[in-house]
Amino acid sequence: MTVTVLGGAGFVGARLTARLRDAGLDPWVPARGDPDLLARDLGTVFYCAGLTADYDRRPFDTVEAHSTLVSRIIEAGRFDKLVYCSSTRLYDGQRKDVVHEAEPLVLDPADPRRVYDLSKALGENLTLARSGGRGAVARLSNVFDWEDGAPGFLSEWLIEARANRDLVLQSSPNIARDYIHLDDTVAALIAIAERGQGIFNVAAGRLTTNAEIARVFEARGFWVKFTGDANPPAPPNAAVERLAGLGVAARPVEDVVAAYLEGLPA
Repeated sequence: MTVTVLGGAGFVGARLTARLRDAGLDPWVPARGDPDLLARDLGTVFYCAGLTADYDRRPFDTVEAHSTLVSRIIEAGRFDKLVYCSSTRLYDGQRKDVVHEAEPLVLDPADPRRVYDLSKALGENLTLARSGGRGAVARLSNVFDWEDGAPGFLSEWLIEARANRDLVLQSSPNIARDYIHLDDTVAALIAIAERGQGIFNVAAGRLTTNAEIARVFEARGFWVKFTGDANPPAPPNAAVERLAGLGVAARPVEDVVAAYLEGLPA
């Protein structure tokens, strides 16, 4: 089986590559700009390339990573299956409590900070409409882990807990997110590649506040203080019935965090 991982040195791509190798596969992880990318048979492609925190500072690189490169791969057509990693951030314009994959997106092209959403949406459209039925989209929620360098607020919180039991966090206890652990995310991507078509929300399907996670820390002897008190509207909750239909369910973030903390030195 031929497998290619684009963005294989990144947060999600690196863990996915390791999991595939553990399964006895030998995924190809091309370097950026590798001329062989459009000339060789790619087999199953996991498209994990993209920008996150610095997308606003690098808008043109964002478009290249999210739209232009996947367009070239689809045009070349040398693949069997393409799993495109997108984001549940595309739902931020919705005014609903729960959002499903089939609902039309609401995107504002006049907002300069929407370059992330718009470029991901274009990548999704190309994957779904121009791949000859060989494409699937994974809309990833807030993926977290505790390996060094893992991005995101919760990841940084967990990493800090290795060194300190008194934690001062630059956030608000009221902020809620849908968190999914990196290993559950990788399991979902593999399942989508094996038997998924269309769009899948790769999420837990429930929002968890910072205060709820802090209580898990405090129950295990940590002291947690938040410096802010903002209370923004909660984002839409991503429905996960389609993902469950593939036999994948994300573990509750509180359970994952509790198990991690129990493994730390006292």
